[in-house]
Amino acid sequence: MISKGINDISIDVPKDAYDTGKDAPTFNAYLTVIVRDSEGRVIKVHRQRSHSPTTNFLGILLPIIYFTNTGSSYKLTNIGGGTCSYMANPPTGTSTVNISYPSNNSTGNYPTYLVMIQVGSGSQSNPASATSLASPIANGSGSGKLVYGAISLPSNIIVSSNSAYFYVSQTYSNLSGGTITITEVGLVIQLQLETTYNNGATGNNINCGQLLVWYDVLSSSISVPNGGSVTIYYTFTVNP
Repeated sequence: MISKGINDISIDVPKDAYDTGKDAPTFNAYLTVIVRDSEGRVIKVHRQRSHSPTTNFLGILLPIIYFTNTGSSYKLTNIGGGTCSYMANPPTGTSTVNISYPSNNSTGNYPTYLVMIQVGSGSQSNPASATSLASPIANGSGSGKLVYGAISLPSNIIVSSNSAYFYVSQTYSNLSGGTITITEVGLVIQLQLETTYNNGATGNNINCGQLLVWYDVLSSSISVPNGGSVTIYYTFTVNP
């Protein structure tokens, strides 16, 4: 019953951004939150712009050539407070330190992937500097907890006229016995770095752990009733 009607809910990009006639493409991100009661009926739909990539995200985006030219590295901080260095000035005998993905991770240990859209009941005044949610809501059925469903990804990028977008979504069930209030959300990835030797062989892996790469405080809080559910969509779009 909780999943009933998910495919019937429109998650079109909000029509609050229009073509300005410029040649350069525009990029925007949006949050859509859909709350259902214990019977699966939609009782609230919340939409807002999302605008908070974290410093972890920005550091990962820096090109390899930047680190090569500057001889520097970038410290990434995971949600547990641990750190690792993302760099292109690697140890002696190696050529690069790169992000490992499931398709080319030679060992199969801790590949890079999207972990979850984490939800919380706190807030932070400087979202860009966030390395974890202020007050994460734990996964489970006990008091104050939400049951986290599997994160969902589209099979491809959706193209409509001059626009292109993709979204990630996740559904949470409230079996806690009381109402749960959500005030913050964030995207969490598992990051694995892999060193490559000068001869092309794969070196040691560096497990950076789970990183918060996108974070938003909701413009209004979301209350999820006991027995109900909430689905959160992050939509990223070019030329909205």
